Amino acid sequence: MNRLVITGELLELSPIRTTPAGIPVLEFRLFHDGETVEAGTPRRIQCDISVVAMAELAGMYKSLKLGSMLEVEGFIAPARKGSPRLRLHATHIRLVDTDQTLNS
Repeated sequence: MNRLVITGELLELSPIRTTPAGIPVLEFRLFHDGETVEAGTPRRIQCDISVVAMAELAGMYKSLKLGSMLEVEGFIAPARKGSPRLRLHATHIRLVDTDQTLNS
């Protein structure tokens, strides 16, 4: 199963674009800062992750502001065919402060 849920602060928001097939695409970056336990030891995790939201999820851009806290659920896939870089393809986005949720 390929499923990831992550919460983070919206760092970067690209302008919405459209694929040649007419599908709206929104790309953004999240910064996650949290703690987890690994091998019985607390570990602080700080990372940023690239996210892509398509179709009706891309319409959420009107609600997004830099610094917003988001919870994003989706799957990981290469950024481009054959690329070793991964990005999160969103299937659900929730604005943490407002509980507004969108699903693909």
